Amino acid sequence: MTHCILIGAPVDSGQQRPGCLMGPAAYRVAGIARTLQSLGHGVEDRGDLAPGALGSEVAPNAAVRHLPETVAWTRVLAEAGERAMAEGMPIFLGGDHSLSLGSVAGVAAHAKAQGRPLFVLWLDAHTDIHSVATTESGNLHGTPIAYIAGRPGFEAFPPFPARVPEENICLFGIRSVDPAEHAALEQSEITVNDMRVLDEFGFAVPMRAFLEKVRAANGMLHVSLDVDFLDPSVAPAVGTTVPGGATFREAHLVCELIHESGLMTSLDLVELNPFLDERGKTSRMMVDLVGSLMGRKVFDRPTRSG
Repeated sequence: MTHCILIGAPVDSGQQRPGCLMGPAAYRVAGIARTLQSLGHGVEDRGDLAPGALGSEVAPNAAVRHLPETVAWTRVLAEAGERAMAEGMPIFLGGDHSLSLGSVAGVAAHAKAQGRPLFVLWLDAHTDIHSVATTESGNLHGTPIAYIAGRPGFEAFPPFPARVPEENICLFGIRSVDPAEHAALEQSEITVNDMRVLDEFGFAVPMRAFLEKVRAANGMLHVSLDVDFLDPSVAPAVGTTVPGGATFREAHLVCELIHESGLMTSLDLVELNPFLDERGKTSRMMVDLVGSLMGRKVFDRPTRSG
């Protein structure tokens, strides 16, 4: 069984709608530790991180918001992630998606030290491939993929420890891409499984193809699960809703396939905004998905009354 290390990342600096900083508490209230323990895993909750002293970083792009805060979070998350990887499986409880600037940096540093390739599976409605220089919204939660892939425009950030080759990155569930991101992806080797692909081929075929690639390379797999991967009807607690996302059953299938592969070595849970939730519906859904990622099968679902 796995030693799961919960790392709270109440990051709210990567976007504009307040509330993501409450995410880690919502996951705990929804029973993430209990769910993991019920599946036989060890759980160590290291509490919530804090970003520490802010620097004076300035971006040439005037649209960019909260750069010093995001850089500070990136540093502390990278350190915590690298430490946790040496001891178990870190599960980063977010927090907006800018936390992945740090979580994946820490994981990549560990993978480099182990001499193993890192693969990144991005379960998200968005591609998040802007750089600090190209973002028009100024929201840094739209930049982690560019940072992870070693693209330019991140001079204010710590150098990424070992860039992830673009062919090792899979974007899955994409359905909202702006023109600059579209242009960037056309010149990349990143695998993009948008909802058109998933409608045509189903969720299992492209997922299995990517997981087989990880296995063949003896890779480590970082999974980043954004609430907006899911359809807003089943997961309303996110500030970036896009219709047409994964259903309850499709999301659980994806998570079960990842578990059955035995390849996942770290996990982000991001963009949960409890302020926008309906009586904890989304936080419970996300914890349920973690159950599937860690071994619960579809026929193990408990019956709920009401």
